[in-house]
Amino acid sequence: AGRCYSGGGAYPSVSLACPLPGVPKAVFAAAQSRERFETRVTVLENGLRVASQNKFGQFCTVGILVNSGSRHEAKYLSGISHFLEKLAFSSTAQFGSKDEILLTLEKHGGICDCQASRDTIMYAVSADARGLDTVVNLLADVTLQPRLSDEEIEMTRMAIKFELEDLNMRPDPEPLLTEMIHAAAFRDNTVGLKRFCPVENTDKINRGVLHSYLSSYYTPDRMVLAGVGIEHEHLVECARKYLLGVEPVWGSGQGRAVDRSVAQYTGGIIKVEKDMSDVSLGPTPIPELTHIMIGLESCSFLEDDFIPFAVLNMMMGGGGSFSAGGPGKGMFTRLYLNVLNRHHWMYNATSYHHSYEDTGLLCIHASADPKQVREMVEIITREFILMAGAVGEVELERAKTQLKSMLMMNLESRPVIFEDVGRQVLATNTRKLPHELCALISQVKPTDIKRVVTKMLHKKPAVAALGDLTDLPTYEHIQAALSSKDGRLPRLYRLFR
Repeated sequence: AGRCYSGGGAYPSVSLACPLPGVPKAVFAAAQSRERFETRVTVLENGLRVASQNKFGQFCTVGILVNSGSRHEAKYLSGISHFLEKLAFSSTAQFGSKDEILLTLEKHGGICDCQASRDTIMYAVSADARGLDTVVNLLADVTLQPRLSDEEIEMTRMAIKFELEDLNMRPDPEPLLTEMIHAAAFRDNTVGLKRFCPVENTDKINRGVLHSYLSSYYTPDRMVLAGVGIEHEHLVECARKYLLGVEPVWGSGQGRAVDRSVAQYTGGIIKVEKDMSDVSLGPTPIPELTHIMIGLESCSFLEDDFIPFAVLNMMMGGGGSFSAGGPGKGMFTRLYLNVLNRHHWMYNATSYHHSYEDTGLLCIHASADPKQVREMVEIITREFILMAGAVGEVELERAKTQLKSMLMMNLESRPVIFEDVGRQVLATNTRKLPHELCALISQVKPTDIKRVVTKMLHKKPAVAALGDLTDLPTYEHIQAALSSKDGRLPRLYRLFR
């Protein structure tokens, strides 16, 4: 006879709060200790750091982060990091082509990616945790044994030229403005150096130039092997097997001295006159806009003031004139309340915070019709000055809650945890856990916001302007407006008129 599974007829008098008679007691899995699932770091004999965080799951994310980027190219041709990013996961000593690498990863359900920023190059693979040995072997080969064939370099040249053309044609100006604001804020030094390869350098970079750079910056003491979703001992074992005592393809000889320059904030303005009237994604024309980005130096992510600056950036918030979630989304941040909700002719007002090992940049990007550029700049400079004013308890608590929520939601993603582990260990040899960061965010007070803003407003502004700049105020006017003190805001009208 079949067993009856219907609802409650067999045990009419048994409460759902009690175990059913005759059912074995459930045994639940439990972590042996809290430390077992926190970030662990081991330093190998050659200086390579191995960092990991164990997580339940079948897949893992493992990668190598190198303390190398466009900010280190002062003594080299600008654009090397851009080339290395495009050349990543091409042929190596063990693998004859990129297709062979992808087929090897496919056996473990894996995907790969490389990203180069101003201060870090990151090679990452997500795959089944059972293929960790293969993944680390592949990462070591890609990082230390790339072939860099003439054919691959030529294909990379073509890809970079296409990307540079696309960068200047795309409707979204944010990548171009970000380049410009960094160049204006840190003129000709460190993070102000070009992240994208200049067109004139694409034909000058060859295998010899790349090897010269790699010999200086791709050294074990400047690398971190990070992994999420694997046992630490297994990762260390693989690191010893594939990354300890390996002879790089460029040899073990000393390269040029490593650039240890500290970022020098200069301030200034970079303007690019450009016809934006024919930018369109389809049959519906996009309005002609002029884009302005104004920034001031903030602080390094190693400083205590980094957390108040992060809260301030969240408090400013902002976005586009039409929210993707429909009307009502994100309407509590200052740039929505004070700018977009009051000035319907502005298409965008967004706050950004870029932070590095030795400096930082807090900036606001705004877009409007070219005829209203003067008024737009006046409104944005006023928002910078109002940052030093009173901070409401409600808006501060909302900003802190939003920042903690965004932090925790982002760290639900395994690749994001991997990048967080790798970047923190690369910069500080340790990692602050999410609950520690949330505690620091909770401690931010209105006086902390006012203190960091006051310090920031003493610096010269950095300005990037793109589009029709006929009505753009002079840099001197913008600088004078930002130096206005509390209570003297009416002076702005006279400055811009």
